[in-house]
Amino acid sequence: MNWKQKVNSALGEFTGFHIAKVGGGAEPGTAPEPAEVEVRPPADPRTDRLLRAPVFVMSPVRSGSTLLRALLNAHSLLHAPHELHVRRLKVDFGTTLAERAMHALGHNQADLEHLLWDRVLHRELLRSGKSHIVDKTPANAFAWERISTCWPDARFVFLLRHPVSIARSWHEADPAKRTPEEAASDALRYMKAVQRARKGLTGLTVRYEDLTAGPEAEVRKICEYLAIPYEPGMLRYGEQSVLTKGLGDWKDKIRSGEVQPGRELPGADEIPDLLRPMCERWGYVTP
Repeated sequence: MNWKQKVNSALGEFTGFHIAKVGGGAEPGTAPEPAEVEVRPPADPRTDRLLRAPVFVMSPVRSGSTLLRALLNAHSLLHAPHELHVRRLKVDFGTTLAERAMHALGHNQADLEHLLWDRVLHRELLRSGKSHIVDKTPANAFAWERISTCWPDARFVFLLRHPVSIARSWHEADPAKRTPEEAASDALRYMKAVQRARKGLTGLTVRYEDLTAGPEAEVRKICEYLAIPYEPGMLRYGEQSVLTKGLGDWKDKIRSGEVQPGRELPGADEIPDLLRPMCERWGYVTP
């Protein structure tokens, strides 16, 4: 992988976008990469979408989303599998003839990708035998506009955590990969994306610290927001087959099957300047 590919790969990881050359270099008969594809709601939601009111947990990395996923998945009506990353699934026309054929049906590239995303999630939901699907992929925060356009009836739960705790946990997840400073900078990208999503969408905000200190009250709030009955068994989520290494947290706390206390909150003097504005914005420190 050359340096251009590495830069482009990093750009895609942190922003969800890639740099692509438009036009030149395409093989004869193939459709060139479009400069910009219109992203639009389903033309007919009744036929274009199989899912109804999917649930998305918007959260930074290392914010407790796997714990929340496990709690929700323990509900008899909610299927919350491992991180799905459906926004990474792409559609390629392959030829100009195929592109023209799809356009004649009213589909552009984004429309077809939305159909694919919807089908993948709907299939997973049907196989679970439950009524509602929950996706908690942290990188979804970078694509909140696209997701809310794909599913106009989607519901959102915003999971927050003290920014310093997020950064520390992100560093501890792979100390050889990122320094504490790099972890803070990297995690801040996710926090900013979640904050943009909170401004642009309506939904329920939950704090990791509240979830670990008083799980029943927080889970009841979520159930009320989703218009489903609270089930006490959610707090004893137990061992779950959808806990998959590499697709969410894999620590012993999660695998214990019960909510464990969160780490002690950092003091005001432990907050680096880089994270202080977000700490203030999320109400963890007073401006």
